[in-house]
Amino acid sequence: MTTEGNMSTPTAPTAADIAAMIDHTLLKPEATAADVAALVAEAAELSTYSVCVSPSMLPITVPDNLKVAVVCGFPSGKHTSAVKAAEAAEAIGHGADEIDMVIDVGAAKAGDFDAVHADITAVRAAAPAPVVLKVIIESAALTDDEIIGVCRAAVDAGADFVKTSTGFHPTGGASVHAVELMHRTVSGAGLQVKASGGVRTLAQAREMIAAGATRLGVSGSRALLTAGDQGSGSGY
Repeated sequence: MTTEGNMSTPTAPTAADIAAMIDHTLLKPEATAADVAALVAEAAELSTYSVCVSPSMLPITVPDNLKVAVVCGFPSGKHTSAVKAAEAAEAIGHGADEIDMVIDVGAAKAGDFDAVHADITAVRAAAPAPVVLKVIIESAALTDDEIIGVCRAAVDAGADFVKTSTGFHPTGGASVHAVELMHRTVSGAGLQVKASGGVRTLAQAREMIAAGATRLGVSGSRALLTAGDQGSGSGY
């Protein structure tokens, strides 16, 4: 698209563009193997980037072009670092391409970013590259200074992404402000941002992408991609 002054401006991402950024997610405690098989089939149909599931659902069979993301220390983050590392290693052994770990949010609230760093480092050691490591920070529960501190810990520990939310915390999910702040803090070091929790419409997805997100966690992907800007997909 061009303006009157012949200056090129970026076009809004299409539904297909957004689909390619989605981790199609199923983390309900009551999920069954049949539910996960349906998730995989839907992800393949919609051409999402990955499926994101609980570690107990592995191994699963997916098409070659579909990645498998698995949560770790989910949803509280209160597991010990050793338990998180073991969980990540087991998931990788069962076919996980990406690990979405939850930090100890209490450590972040206490300002103990060394503990946050050590926690991420332990999981990174258990999940070395090329496994992609995403760090869930529960941004809605943190102040701006705490978000910055956690993001810096993730950078120093060698993570690949910082991620807003589990989608299970009562304080809420992703916000444009948090995504912008996270992006500003980590992008210079080459890390990316995943927005998850409450992304239900194309309009919301585009807002998160404009704020700096390059990946989206969505459970209601079909509704988001097909219902337009006023869609009502369920909100991981």
